Amino acid sequence: MSEKKKIKLIHEGRYAAEVEVELIDDDTGWAPYLTVGDARKLDAVRAALKAGRLAEAAVLGRVFELQPVGQRESA
Repeated sequence: MSEKKKIKLIHEGRYAAEVEVELIDDDTGWAPYLTVGDARKLDAVRAALKAGRLAEAAVLGRVFELQPVGQRESA
């Protein structure tokens, strides 16, 4: 069994967050997988972003506000 750190990107509305988690890799058919704690952390970040609680999300990950950089032309 091995563990490696990975950055997961959570996107909710006009916000996104980079959250560091550990992926566990073993010989089972379920690998790689998250710990229960990391899965809950991702859920907490998603809920905080959705509710606009950016400070709460920023405690658990790096938060970004998304902005469009261009506009598609209508056909």
